[in-house]
Amino acid sequence: MNGESAMQLLAEHDAPIDDCWNRIGVHGDKQCPLLERHVHCRNCEVYAAAATRLLDRYALTQDHQAAAAPVVEENIGRSMLLFRLGEEWLALATACLAEIAPLQAVHSLPHQRSRLLQGVVNVRGALVPCLSLADLLGVQATAVEQRSGRAMPRMLILAAEGGPVVMAVEEVDGIHRLDPLLSGSGQDATRFTAAVLQWRGRSVRVLDDQHLMSEVQRSLS
Repeated sequence: MNGESAMQLLAEHDAPIDDCWNRIGVHGDKQCPLLERHVHCRNCEVYAAAATRLLDRYALTQDHQAAAAPVVEENIGRSMLLFRLGEEWLALATACLAEIAPLQAVHSLPHQRSRLLQGVVNVRGALVPCLSLADLLGVQATAVEQRSGRAMPRMLILAAEGGPVVMAVEEVDGIHRLDPLLSGSGQDATRFTAAVLQWRGRSVRVLDDQHLMSEVQRSLS
């Protein structure tokens, strides 16, 4: 495919996706003639086609978008989100984060294109791919601890190059500024790990955000 054809294809995929489910579907006036047959929009081929087109857009964007310049961090601490998966506490730079939202139902796709892709999530009417962060990191996720009544699962909406991506986590502590000098000690060879540090009595695995976001893009292509 030459550059002109690729740019034309990218422009076609950048055209707005008709979110008919919000106009005439279950989230609209329910006048869609296909509703009687499918009962819910998530069972409709139009909805599935929109999700597939969305994932194609990620792949095209990854192929043609220039890599962002690396961010130079000063020694004043990095703004990071602390969250939990299973028994492990993790930290991710807030520069990767678009939003934290309540957990939503994940709708599977008929033909998954990646083992990490769990399906799509409806975020305020928009279809957003949902990836398994636990599988990506090799973390054993567990059920929410019912005894404490404090752990609440959340969706992390990451600002990937091709558009937002959703990942579910079991608990969010909050946003904190962590000293990069501290994270320089206790280096860990685990994949996607920039460092491991002790913070307020917790062992926190600091994620390599550039490596992580690169793998997210690759998983959607």
